[in-house]
Amino acid sequence: MTARMIESGGRLRRALLGTTAIAVLTTSLVGLAPTAVAADARSQQWYLDAMGAEDIWKKTTGKGITVAVIDTGVDPDTPSLKGKVLKGWDASESKGDETDDYTGHGTTLAEVIVGSGAGGGLRGLAPDAKVIPYRIADTERQNEQSVNAFDMAEAIKAAADSDARIINISMASDYYLEEAREAVQYALGKGKLVFAGAGNNAEKGNKKQYPASYPEVVAVAATTQDGVVADYSQHGETIDLAAPGSKIPGYCDKTLQKYCVDSGTSFSSAIASASAALIWSAHPDWTGNQVLRAMLESAGRGDDWKPGTVSTKAGHGVVRPNAHINRGIGKPGDPNISPLTNMPTGGSADGTAPSATASAGTPSGSAAPSATASTQAPDGKQTSGAPVAGSNGSASEDADGGSGTGLVIGVAAAVVVVVAAAGVVIARRRRATA
Repeated sequence: MTARMIESGGRLRRALLGTTAIAVLTTSLVGLAPTAVAADARSQQWYLDAMGAEDIWKKTTGKGITVAVIDTGVDPDTPSLKGKVLKGWDASESKGDETDDYTGHGTTLAEVIVGSGAGGGLRGLAPDAKVIPYRIADTERQNEQSVNAFDMAEAIKAAADSDARIINISMASDYYLEEAREAVQYALGKGKLVFAGAGNNAEKGNKKQYPASYPEVVAVAATTQDGVVADYSQHGETIDLAAPGSKIPGYCDKTLQKYCVDSGTSFSSAIASASAALIWSAHPDWTGNQVLRAMLESAGRGDDWKPGTVSTKAGHGVVRPNAHINRGIGKPGDPNISPLTNMPTGGSADGTAPSATASAGTPSGSAAPSATASTQAPDGKQTSGAPVAGSNGSASEDADGGSGTGLVIGVAAAVVVVVAAAGVVIARRRRATA
């Protein structure tokens, strides 16, 4: 049997390719120090140039697509997000609502996906898409106040019942949670695409992270400006794609007044979600399965990458929406078969989000109210990576002249559920990975 056998969990097995080369093409950009960036954050977004964003935007900008952001909340009042944040829901049941971003993490990722760049803010890869925020609690917030122990699962299900076609989860946990797995399966049955950061602890045990490691979720690894998978990025048979994630600007603290450079698979997940939004906007009649298949087939790979195999470092390769949008690489294939599991899924055949009966307290589609946001600064750690694009570690041009680059997005969220005879005890270890 081939290296892509179906395992019991439903995810295609990875060929053990280690640091097999990925065909990537990056521009010569100066590395960023992990410090506060210039007032014009757009000038620091190296990955937009490397991905050929300006060429992509001539054909598609993500218009008509909505992305659910399950995170620490999204402040709709930053200049870059004005008019782009729809009504969401606070699944954490903690102080404030979904527009009160208690760390700045969720607002950063929303700007990475849909930001206009106004006021010197971040320019999103899919600037005409919109986001719906679903707030959940990280470990620190859980320690500070009472929260909903099942907020992750309930947020995923609420997002599945919304108008969002794409769900981004840049949170990670060491622990498998059956309720969250069932919520992801529910979302898949509703025709949604779910992206999650693979995790940032490869050098500290490389333990599987959830929800990224659920078979139905697109697990996204992080790459550096040099086009290599970062050393910190989780690896293994659960990885599906890679995207830029290192040295990317994000909000420094709860004031949302300045950006600092940070790294993590939170960024890579958001960039992959934005890439999906671009492709889906260009093909609004496609299903999520078809959008994802085009992403997998157009991903950047190395010349020595054997057909039919998947890397344990970068999955199917580095996201390249430009390769599909402007060069037609990547075919849609069967609308009803998941390219991750080779199993049938639900959802509308034309790729539109199925009609949903909104869950109580989770309306969508209206402008979010003003927020008083509180945020915390990202870690701002430096990163390094194993070469995936040439023996000297530099990026290499692929045969069709395409542009593929490593992008990283931090993921953060962890929940431990212990079922005891006396009831359910929740021990939470959830973190952002950027």
